Amino acid sequence: MFRGKGMALSLLAVGTAAAAGYVLQSERSRNGTARSKANLGARIVGEVPDGATAIDASTRRLAEIPGARTALERAIRNNARDEWEHVTLERDGAWSVVDAVRDSLPYYDAGRGEYNGVYVRYDDRVIVLDAIGWARLEEPIQ
Repeated sequence: MFRGKGMALSLLAVGTAAAAGYVLQSERSRNGTARSKANLGARIVGEVPDGATAIDASTRRLAEIPGARTALERAIRNNARDEWEHVTLERDGAWSVVDAVRDSLPYYDAGRGEYNGVYVRYDDRVIVLDAIGWARLEEPIQ
């Protein structure tokens, strides 16, 4: 009889530990998907490079990209000629913002001392907008 109680307590302890481990792992997996980020940067430049296509700031495709309008307005407000003005998005699918900037707008791959990005005419200024994405790692890669 004592042997049966000991066995039952051992099984209960192992089962509880397994259930707790499962709950912690599933919580970590759910949070891991929301850890992607996108960073949009904008700065004022002198002119549109040869071979680049400039779009107007009022373009609907540009308005559909989260954070793009904010980055452009910060660049104008802070007269960002020497530094990039940034907007960071942290949410599910943030990397899709990077894809949208590079795929749905005329993205320019710079060659010689120019900036990569989308060239935008904003009133009488030219602003370059670019995006990068990254993920925060929850566990070390082995």
